[in-house]
Amino acid sequence: MKMELTGSEEIAASRQTLWDGLTDPGVLAKCIPGCKAMTETGPDAYDVEMQLKVAAVGGSFRGKVILRDKQEPDTCRMTLAGGGTLGTGNGSAEFTITEIKPDLSRLDYSCHGEIGGLVAGVGQRVLGSVSRHLAKQFFANLRKHYQS
Repeated sequence: MKMELTGSEEIAASRQTLWDGLTDPGVLAKCIPGCKAMTETGPDAYDVEMQLKVAAVGGSFRGKVILRDKQEPDTCRMTLAGGGTLGTGNGSAEFTITEIKPDLSRLDYSCHGEIGGLVAGVGQRVLGSVSRHLAKQFFANLRKHYQS
């Protein structure tokens, strides 16, 4: 099953500060919903462990995240691949950061992926809704990170 998610969010941080957070595994681990651990395995490469619930189905996920095509402090592409009790998934997310004013930036993002296994059985509509909800949680956590 193919998934796509695009959007734009304003974050109260300078472009460089936001870039630093989005490329920091410690910040990402705090902000990604369900992330239990993010361990560096090489330059811009990480193992990730997650515990997620999709609709009424919950389970674990282990995968690899790689940061690619980095153009600091403007754009980056992340690739993700892995699997677990919920099924399998792989995809990419690209983001662009635009500074609106010194302490406010806009983050434009575009995510594309494929999901298989048990989680794909919940259906495209439900999965799309869950994806949007998880994205909202991520951005809420990111905003909270910059408020502290």
